[in-house]
Amino acid sequence: MKQQAAALPLQGASDIWRSRVRSAGVQAAVLLAPFVLYGLFLFANGVNPWTLYVSMIRSTFGDLYGLGEVLLKATPIILTGLAAALPAKAGLVNVGGEGQLAIGALFSTWFAVFYLDQMSAWVGIPLMLLAGALGGAVWAGITAALKVSGRLNETITSLLLNYVAAYTVSFFVHGLLKDPESFNWPFSPEISPALRLPILDGTRLHIGFAVAIAFAAVVWFVLAKTRVGFRIRVLGSNRLAAERAGFNINRTYVAVLLAGGVLAGIAGMIEIAGIEGRLRPETGADYGYLGFLAAMMAWNHPVRLIATGFLLGMISVAGNTLEIGSGLPSSSVHILMGLVLFFILGSRRQKEG
Repeated sequence: MKQQAAALPLQGASDIWRSRVRSAGVQAAVLLAPFVLYGLFLFANGVNPWTLYVSMIRSTFGDLYGLGEVLLKATPIILTGLAAALPAKAGLVNVGGEGQLAIGALFSTWFAVFYLDQMSAWVGIPLMLLAGALGGAVWAGITAALKVSGRLNETITSLLLNYVAAYTVSFFVHGLLKDPESFNWPFSPEISPALRLPILDGTRLHIGFAVAIAFAAVVWFVLAKTRVGFRIRVLGSNRLAAERAGFNINRTYVAVLLAGGVLAGIAGMIEIAGIEGRLRPETGADYGYLGFLAAMMAWNHPVRLIATGFLLGMISVAGNTLEIGSGLPSSSVHILMGLVLFFILGSRRQKEG
């Protein structure tokens, strides 16, 4: 009897270890299978998948400039991914990162052009960042208000607001924010050089990537180490238990949606101050959806999101190599991203079942 009792903890530890190994194997298969299927697609089009994959890796990691381009792409993906991951921990689906980024870019450009033009970088850049955060929060606040007051599904409202945001930005760049010297092209005046983010010599990489990493660390700390994070995770796991524990459900919903909007709005500001230098109708296009995909790939874990954002950034940059090396359009990489999404959704459904 004593030997059996002593063997129980060992058997339990062995079962836990096997479960973790199995889970890691499933995650690895989910990430690798899309590349295998995409390789078959390339092969069917007369392209050697192995050669192309090697050239794609070399183009993105072969020199400092290529690596910088990957990190540039990963920056808004990480931030918009956090904008989806944080509400997801509370059981919400925020697909509005695209629109929140766009309105954040609009707010930051508006303040930079009309109010911050003569300010130094030490004052102007933080104020511009706050303006972007405010814009993202305002747009996410619409989704939060409709969720709490109107009981509307946040997935639908946040998704539809992306289109409203695109038309809103287009309205301003064709009107109040249009550059008078643009020869009728729809974009805003260029922001002051003092408001541009510092870059690394020899690349276009700016400090926005460090900002994205810092926010990922903050979100992880809040979720994992604070009482607020515990309440968010309890709500996301079991709303009924959260209600019986006396949690303010609506307040938490509003808080996580607004925080997600702030993160996406900051991504919009970084695109303006770090890359574009002015607002255009297509500023930050598709980053919100890529961020949502990155969050799903990371199972809404803020630290894993850094890795998945980096992976999607690499795939995005490698699209140019794909076009040159295979003759296929660079947009073909969206097939690979779509395959990744389908495998993530399939693995989740199997896990839930």
